[in-house]
Amino acid sequence: MNSLGNVIGELCKVILPISEESYLGNVDSSIAICTLSSIDLLKKISNSELLNHISIAGRLFSENKGIDSLIKYVNQNKKIKTILVCGKEVWGHRAGHSLFELHKNGIDNFGRIINSTSPDPFLTVTKLEINYFQNEINLVNMINETNFEIIKKSII
Repeated sequence: MNSLGNVIGELCKVILPISEESYLGNVDSSIAICTLSSIDLLKKISNSELLNHISIAGRLFSENKGIDSLIKYVNQNKKIKTILVCGKEVWGHRAGHSLFELHKNGIDNFGRIINSTSPDPFLTVTKLEINYFQNEINLVNMINETNFEIIKKSII
């Protein structure tokens, strides 16, 4: 990430602190939910019976560090086989778009997500970790869906 991006990121942490990153649910579940930038949706999921049916619910704001964290998490938690990606995209970052492009195309020799239109889609995870993500994880595209009941019905 460029230095201006780092400064803006740090400034956002101070101005718009968001403590909710993820909520653990049923450790035996193979399903995870990613709500992208929809924090209200994430909170609703965390306070519902849906948490009993999923392994984890979390957010994804960035096309680089956020995706790196997600890839590392699924590589360390092999029970997860499906990630339902829902909620609103982060304006400008398009982290959901980059996640699907990574799943489909991988990265180039510079760590850039192939075919991503995000501004800074460079990852630090290994190609081996990405291969696991591509081959073992099923992504469900519900980007822009914020209706809790529709999301719930797709899982329960």
